[in-house]
Amino acid sequence: MTKLIYTDKQIIGLDISSTGIKIMAIDNKRWLVLGYGSMDLNPQKMKESLEGTSTYLADNVKLLIKEKIIGSLPSNHVAISIPTARSFSRTFNLPISVEKKLKDAVGLEVDQYIPLPASTLYIDYEIVERNKKEITILMSAVAKTIIDKCICAAEDAGLRVSLVEPSMSAVARLLTKTEDGNLPSVIVDIGPASTDIAILDRNAIRVTSSIPLGGNTFTLDIAKKLEITLENAHQLKVLNGLNAGPRQAKIKGAIEPSLKQIITETRKVIRYYNERISDDRKLEQLLVVGSGSNVPGIGEYFTNELIMPARVASPWQKLDFGKLPEPVRQLRSRYITVAGLSIIPPKEIWK
Repeated sequence: MTKLIYTDKQIIGLDISSTGIKIMAIDNKRWLVLGYGSMDLNPQKMKESLEGTSTYLADNVKLLIKEKIIGSLPSNHVAISIPTARSFSRTFNLPISVEKKLKDAVGLEVDQYIPLPASTLYIDYEIVERNKKEITILMSAVAKTIIDKCICAAEDAGLRVSLVEPSMSAVARLLTKTEDGNLPSVIVDIGPASTDIAILDRNAIRVTSSIPLGGNTFTLDIAKKLEITLENAHQLKVLNGLNAGPRQAKIKGAIEPSLKQIITETRKVIRYYNERISDDRKLEQLLVVGSGSNVPGIGEYFTNELIMPARVASPWQKLDFGKLPEPVRQLRSRYITVAGLSIIPPKEIWK
């Protein structure tokens, strides 16, 4: 009886990143946003909170819930996402004969590919594909200290944690339902301070990578190149971007070195997928998401550089904010991860 009541509780999402926290609740049946909010946080203090004894994260989760919610939260049952860059995720194939000793086989993969002792990690895995000869395993591992700190911060704020996952898994869940994510897809998630790149294939993340530059890097690049304030640089980035116009050459010249680094890393991920995982399945599209995706023309830039259909994902056409004031257009992209957390059916967690 208790379990049935528990599984019927609405799941809310809490996205924890190196630069901020977001929270959201969605009525899955109607795709109706019930409540949401966000706070920008100090990256250095966040690092100290996740790695040391600081209560900075816990204090701000409490503040977010108490003072920053637009609408309301229907429960205290929460799914948390942690930065993809803090996780290790990969898929690999094993002979079907090892399925009965899968835990040992996964342990060998962890020892071989993850540069941290297995005793310091939380490790999870699942079979995402099988044929007569092989099984394909999706494995994720995260340092115990990171997950423990995030869970403690949530619990200190009165939340009950039902699930913890890398942020890219939450992004993939939303894109699968709203952006033809059932197609083999490249996801480029440009956050404020880092960019995560992943391959989504058959509803599972197959490979991930991260580089330490993001939307804030673009702003700094423009400010430095054009010798203007950060505020003016941000306005040029989100209003003009890479679109044709009198300032296009200067803006593109400023941010292209950073964009080229993202393109280079994306090519590496695509090459790894094609050579190690794809089984001749062709990548069909590239989806740009995250707060750094609000650069006009960035989809076309990826299309031209990678010779692949690319666009900025826009799941907001499906989400209904009802009577709630919507986030301004330039800030909606920051809610993609937390929206992906919010649409988890509770029974999927406990099945």
